[in-house]
Amino acid sequence: MQTFPHSSKGFLEHWQALDLWLLAHRELWQQAPFYQPQPDWTIRHPELSATLQALSDQQCALFETHPEELMQHLQHAMPSLSDAMQLSQIPLLNKPSLSLSEVRASGMPGRKRLQAGAFTGALFPLSHSIVDWCCGCGHLARTLAPHVCSVIGLEWNQQLVEKGNKTAKKYQDPVELRHQDVMSPSLHLPIDAHVVALHACGDLHRHLLNHASSIKSKRISLSPCCYHLSQNIQWQPLSKGAHTSSLLPIGFSTLRLAVQETVTAPNRVTLQRLQITAWRLGFDELRRNFWPLEPISTLPSAPNHLIQGNFEGFCRWALDTIQHQPPEDCHWKTWEERGKVRANVLRRYELLRHLFRRPLEIWLVLDYVLLLEEQGYEVQWGTFCERQLTPRNILIDAQLGSGQT
Repeated sequence: MQTFPHSSKGFLEHWQALDLWLLAHRELWQQAPFYQPQPDWTIRHPELSATLQALSDQQCALFETHPEELMQHLQHAMPSLSDAMQLSQIPLLNKPSLSLSEVRASGMPGRKRLQAGAFTGALFPLSHSIVDWCCGCGHLARTLAPHVCSVIGLEWNQQLVEKGNKTAKKYQDPVELRHQDVMSPSLHLPIDAHVVALHACGDLHRHLLNHASSIKSKRISLSPCCYHLSQNIQWQPLSKGAHTSSLLPIGFSTLRLAVQETVTAPNRVTLQRLQITAWRLGFDELRRNFWPLEPISTLPSAPNHLIQGNFEGFCRWALDTIQHQPPEDCHWKTWEERGKVRANVLRRYELLRHLFRRPLEIWLVLDYVLLLEEQGYEVQWGTFCERQLTPRNILIDAQLGSGQT
């Protein structure tokens, strides 16, 4: 089994291997089966398609949370899928958590408290003043505060700033949250600061990487999230090394796949998600039948109250959304049943597509690592907590190299 050393050469080799593997399997992950009832790859790989469609509901439920077992199950149909395990391997940082006590974590959700504690522990020891990028109401800032002389938090939502400062004052934390749009050209970061970000989204964490590395911040530590959220349509790599990617051009909408994983939802929420998916597919069948020439547009998220209703109510909401009247004498039950059939097929095709979530995320993260190395940083990376706590558990930790200014 090939391994990749955690050095400049090793990071680039790892990224190149992922780039080639993702390219070789592009047809399996880039085409969303929700919009393509029979993906093109099913014709070229009939054994793979048949193996997936033969899965029971119980197997689907198992493989949705244990993708490594699905890879083994599919190995006879496509042996190269098993390479995902090797290509997705990154270090486990395995440092003691520094979570706030429940008494001091006032107003902090339990899972967020543990995430902030694991993130803080992974950064230890700390030796610079902290700037918390997109700090919200200061959960991470307050977790870091006992271990540094001061923490400044930057947040655009004034209400969160006020709430966070009130809590910090109550517990006498050395934390100051400031109302600041981090995307503003007027943003000024202290050069000698350690800039941190826990789950900053899309353009926000990309701007952090570009800005903080360009002014040579002493240390940059972040756990990125929601890679697909951007004002742009096409994704462009930040590093020079990743500009050689064979996957370009690639749209930000495609990158949504990297974060399509939920490990914290209760069973009730999972069942509701499956039902809404079946209803959406049933409505898609209805729309294709009655308005076959119209381009398919994406529906917004359905209001929560609709899940308590029925398929007809969902369709009437959807038709109103796209400004259509319900068809006369519509047999709602027919379209609902068609939706259920498509949902069963979709669930099994999505299992295959989801095998590419982690490799795609690591491919994106390695672009960030390569950028920081190009800017003169010494970079470590790894998982700072178990995926059951959060699937967005990758930490990039960059120290400015000696002689860099």
